[in-house]
Parts: sequence; structure tokens; C-alpha cells
Amino acid sequence: MDDFATDGTEDKDRNFVTALARGLEILRCFEANEPNLTNSDIAARTGLPKATVSRLTHTLCELDYLATDNRAGTYRLSAGVLNLGFSVLASMDIGDRVKQEMRALRDGPNSYITVALAEQHQLDAVYLATSNSREGVTLAIRIGSRLPIFHSAIGRAILVGMQEDERESVFAIARKQGGQVEADGRAQLADALAEFDDKGFCTGYGTWLSDVNGIAVPVYSLGGGRVYGLNVGGPSFRVKKKQLETVYGPLLIKAAKMMSANA
Repeated sequence: MDDFATDGTEDKDRNFVTALARGLEILRCFEANEPNLTNSDIAARTGLPKATVSRLTHTLCELDYLATDNRAGTYRLSAGVLNLGFSVLASMDIGDRVKQEMRALRDGPNSYITVALAEQHQLDAVYLATSNSREGVTLAIRIGSRLPIFHSAIGRAILVGMQEDERESVFAIARKQGGQVEADGRAQLADALAEFDDKGFCTGYGTWLSDVNGIAVPVYSLGGGRVYGLNVGGPSFRVKKKQLETVYGPLLIKAAKMMSANA
């Protein structure tokens, strides 16, 4: 299987660079729980021939996006990727006022509340900014953490805030993973739209993790060029549905309005 990353896209778009797509797909193979991979590991994850993987990993090492351990025969993400990540975060229009609003939500009546801002990537919501709870042992959220866009409050809030064409782009990605994935995503969106219309926010009670409760709203960048999701949540044994909806719901809606005006 030699066209894993393109799904025939290069046949439809002459401007599509298959080699670049494959290189980026290799970088996406690395995860927090699997920081070191061999060429064989990468080939198994991407479906690319091992010879192709070897050429791509060599190139990525030369560009300082991967580092290699010659003795172990493994690769890991290198400083070049980190620099890209910081460049992305620096380019996000997340101002000081946005961070202040997040801290204010975090410093509310429940010390177990964690606040996060995320943006859609593929079928995930990726955290761009976080304000972790005031408790030492609780839900710890890191920048770069990924949540399923269809099955998390923050993911559904992003979908709710998107324009129709943006949503269809997400469903096109889901369609490549199977008709059932797309159908499930559309069902989740329908529920999210109805819930947002009723409550003014989207909820997630054990839908992402069984012991985590949260609510979320869309946040718009100035001019509406970007849609983010803003959530508040925490461990279900400390963060209850009633408090989230009656106390934090209005606070979250107000914060989203302020952030959209100042993002």
C-alpha cells in the first residue's frame, strides 16, 4: 500500500506533493507513549515500503526533524519539530486577555476545574493553551493533548462553531476512515447543535474519558478566521454536572464572548 497518505489525492490535484505528505505522516506516527520508533514500526503504521520509509527518515534526520539512535536503530522527534510547534503557538492569535479569561475560569469556586483552548486538526481537537486546576493531584492537561473531535465536549463545540464547508472538510476526513465513522460524526454534530441551541454550550459527561466531566463553547478569532473550542472540566468525582451547567455554564458563555472580541 503505497498511497496511504494521499488516498488518490495526487491523481485529482497536480499541486499535491505526495513526498511531502508522506514525510508529515511519518512525523505523526510518534506519540507520547511511543517516542522511539524503528523504520519497521513506521512502515507498519503508514503502509509504506520499508525502503521508502528509510529514505524519508534519513531526509527528516538531515533536516533535524528526526534524531536517530544508531545503536538501537530507532528514531525520535527532534528539535526542528519543537521549533515548528513554538512557531505555530506564537502565530496563534491568543492574546493576554484570552489567557486572563482562562485563569479567571480556573480560579472559580471549584478548585478542581481545568480550562483549555483547542483547535481542530484532522479528527482531533488539539489543546493550544491550558490553565490547570489549583489542586496538586487532579486532571492534568498539556498543550498538544488530543481529544476526539466527535466524542468530546470541546471537539463538538468546535464543530458547532464551524461554517458548513469547514464541517464538510472534517466529514471528508472521517469518510476516508469508513462510512460508519462519518455517520457517527454527523449524528454527534446533530446532537451537539441541538444541545448548544438549548443550553448555549456542549457537554461531555464521560464521553471522552469515563471519569471526566466537561462543558465547552466555540470561540472565534477576530474576523472569524478561526474557530477554537473552550472548555472547563475535571474529574467526575469532584466536578459535577449540576455545578458545571448552573455555575460554570454562564461563566463560560461570558468568557467566550470576551475572548472572541479580544482573540
